[in-house]
Amino acid sequence: MYIKRSLEQAIRKASAHFKVILLTGPRQVGKTTLLEHIEPAQRSYITLDDLNHRIAAEQDPASFIERLQLPVLIDEIQYAPSLLPYIKIKVDKLKKPGLFWLTGSQQFEMMKHVSESLAGRVAVFQLQGISLAEEQNRAEGPVFSPDINIIKTRQTLAKSLSIMEIYHNIWRGSYPDVVATQGEYWQQFYESYVTTYIQRDVRDYLRIENLAAFHKFMQIAASRSGQIINFRDMSSDIGVSEPTVRSWLNVLHASGIIYLLQPYFNNHSKRLIKTPKLYFMDTGLCCFLSGWLTPEVLERGAMNGAMFETYVVSEVVKSYLGNGQTPRIYFYRDKEKREIDLLIEEKNLLYPIEIKKTASLKNIHIKHFNVLDTLGVALGQGALLCLVSTPLTFSSTIEAIPISYI
Repeated sequence: MYIKRSLEQAIRKASAHFKVILLTGPRQVGKTTLLEHIEPAQRSYITLDDLNHRIAAEQDPASFIERLQLPVLIDEIQYAPSLLPYIKIKVDKLKKPGLFWLTGSQQFEMMKHVSESLAGRVAVFQLQGISLAEEQNRAEGPVFSPDINIIKTRQTLAKSLSIMEIYHNIWRGSYPDVVATQGEYWQQFYESYVTTYIQRDVRDYLRIENLAAFHKFMQIAASRSGQIINFRDMSSDIGVSEPTVRSWLNVLHASGIIYLLQPYFNNHSKRLIKTPKLYFMDTGLCCFLSGWLTPEVLERGAMNGAMFETYVVSEVVKSYLGNGQTPRIYFYRDKEKREIDLLIEEKNLLYPIEIKKTASLKNIHIKHFNVLDTLGVALGQGALLCLVSTPLTFSSTIEAIPISYI
């Protein structure tokens, strides 16, 4: 069963104006399925996963492009970057929008080639797993922010979730195959996914000889989702150098496996830290790598808060990506260790957000939002994203919002 994706509308609009569309994202998030759904039977298809096609494209890219039936969808373009200059020549000659749709599962070097060859001709989108909004059949809604008008639109569409429904979603993950089966083949899916990712993408690109060390690195990274990155500690735990840890994190980031949430910084404060926080974009993969094998054990376990926060941040990111936008989100932490979980920058306003695994507002104290007053920025409505079932007023400037509204 196809689940309507938020990106459909943005891709249709862009394809009417840009000569080339590039859809990136991790393996198995439904890139090809999405593009084929937008234009069923109207566009020819070729995949460079097919070794014969890949060899033909690399040996004679000019002839390969000339033989294509346009418009065309080319899958896994990263395997034949030599095609990109010839795509440029073709679209400049024909001067029609939407002739080439491309997908790419790894971005290690692909974006460099795209920027060099297709600047001004390509619209680039990033797809992640099924978002909560898509699963609840509200894919066409606006991006999430605590703005009161956005929250009102969510009230009529969003479905309230119990704590165990939320933790089932966190444990299950967001890849279309596990969403469709509600995690029935969870173990087999993620075992295969990790093996395929390491064997086909990481080893081929980085030429890593010690695959066991990289697998251990992924497990340690998963166990630290929701934390500020400590390169030295990770290096010590894995037994590789700090530069290697940085390189490997960049690979996970370029693959869309993790999101590096940057700290907020401006010229009004010199006391803010500058190290990003690490979040896995798929909480099911994060649970698999860190050994949380059931939703019940996860909800009671030591990482329940970190996984809850990871889920919320990944859903906020997907809200923006699904609307074809780059998320302008940050966290705040200064050298006095005052921290704000999330800052959303939208329409020249900064929205501060705390994330709490609670449905009770009685003993919650939000004491650090006022540090933003010293930064010289205009503040929007503050929010507490939590387990309440309906929006509640927490204070004159803070609204408690159900996480199912993201």
